[in-house]
Amino acid sequence: MKDLNFIRPTKDYEQQAYEYIQEFNDYNSAINGVGGLNRYIGDYDGWLKKLEEDRTRTNIGEKVPAETFFLIRKSDNKLLGIINIRLALNAALLEHGGHIGYGVRPTERKKGYNSYQLYCALKFCKEKGLEKVLLTCNKDNIGSAKTIQNNCGVLENEIIDSTDGELIQRYWINVEEALEKGKEKYENNIKKTR
Repeated sequence: MKDLNFIRPTKDYEQQAYEYIQEFNDYNSAINGVGGLNRYIGDYDGWLKKLEEDRTRTNIGEKVPAETFFLIRKSDNKLLGIINIRLALNAALLEHGGHIGYGVRPTERKKGYNSYQLYCALKFCKEKGLEKVLLTCNKDNIGSAKTIQNNCGVLENEIIDSTDGELIQRYWINVEEALEKGKEKYENNIKKTR
């Protein structure tokens, strides 16, 4: 994992961001944790503006303060994953969505990138004063559940999503505990630019 950067999105990654979304479409894979990028195809500048609004938002309503990061492999400057970190929860996010949503492009899965990306996000959560964070995933999303469990996620319950009827697992992560567990594995590898 020494070859990875955890960075805020920039204009330099516009083409890669579109290719990232296209790969999910090509593989007929659900798109999660992209901070709405899939709704801004053709308007990357508009998406960057939206991210800035999310980052500087102070009120909690239908939208909440949030930050989005890219996971970039340095050796080939490839966008591997995107993670969206919500710094507060409204009622809808408390049910389904939680504090953190993430994804890794289909051709780069099962290489440990998502666990590392989540670890980086938990470091950011600690910097922002969050002690516990909620993550949710569909029960049939075994890869996501393993990522959460690998970062000390504890299953609280399973609920039926009121929007689509899917069975959702709700996990809580104690940020300090997860960082302590991941420290030996990841600490010397985090290189982030903010």
